[in-house]
Amino acid sequence: MERRSAAPSQGAVPASLRPSRRVGLHARAGRFLTPYLLIVPAAAFYAVFTIYPIFRQFDVSFFNWQIFPGSQSPFIGWSNYSHLIQDPEIRTAAYNTALYVVITVPVQMALGLFAAAMLTDRLPASTLWRALVFIPVVTSWVVVSFLFAYMFSPSGGLVDTVLGLFAGHAVHFDWLAQTWSANVVIWLVGIWKGVGWSFIIFLAALDGTARDVIEAARVDGATERRIWRSVVIPSIRQSVVFVLVLLVIGAATVFQSVWLITVGGPYGSTNVLYTYAYQQAFTDFAFGYAAAIGSLLAVVLFGLSLAEIQVLRPRAD
Repeated sequence: MERRSAAPSQGAVPASLRPSRRVGLHARAGRFLTPYLLIVPAAAFYAVFTIYPIFRQFDVSFFNWQIFPGSQSPFIGWSNYSHLIQDPEIRTAAYNTALYVVITVPVQMALGLFAAAMLTDRLPASTLWRALVFIPVVTSWVVVSFLFAYMFSPSGGLVDTVLGLFAGHAVHFDWLAQTWSANVVIWLVGIWKGVGWSFIIFLAALDGTARDVIEAARVDGATERRIWRSVVIPSIRQSVVFVLVLLVIGAATVFQSVWLITVGGPYGSTNVLYTYAYQQAFTDFAFGYAAAIGSLLAVVLFGLSLAEIQVLRPRAD
């Protein structure tokens, strides 16, 4: 008798229509690789224009680097770094850089946190006020620097004009020719430019705080000061660390405002590390020494950032 093949059961998918195991593997591999393929262009750009220059800078710092055709760049070892210890101008630049960090970073964070706490959704026209606080962040450093230089100009500057109205006579104080007043102008530029950045980070962090915990603390009779110390600040601690680390790095590498407003100030008295390194590289053509300044600053900032994260990070109970 002729045997007939058993009829396929109802609802069964024919073998020819079933996806093969190879197709399934390809689909899973594609889903796994797609995110990495998408970041390849950005990663390559970052590696070529950021990572490579950093390591190249460390390499150049050990040479008396020359860029002129046919000139030699002899290896001099640690000579550039030993010269850093003996250079009196680098002490002034390092002092100004440290002072800029110590003054501008806490003020930016305090004002940013205060603005974030005040400009909540319950405030009328909060969107407009938020935009006004953030506008300086997206404004060009060049525009801001020239604006402040004009405001503090001794010939018809806005600040001298306003002071003259209160004094009853014309005021012609050259703010940018005096060491301390020029530094104050630079600090004001950095604070005004950077408050909006810390503000937007703190605003996002405050929006993520547990409102029910805050309301429960108020019901229990806790004061606003106690709520901020015991509830709000611990909940945004990671954001505080993030803002602190990035603001310190940004302040320690300040360049545009100092260079555009004072060009190093009178006798280099307002120089910071980056402006001094720029002068060494492109005025004195001491590229190896400039690279040593940048390399040492990079190492110091790396260690300082690690210390900040270790000290301020939330600890498990």
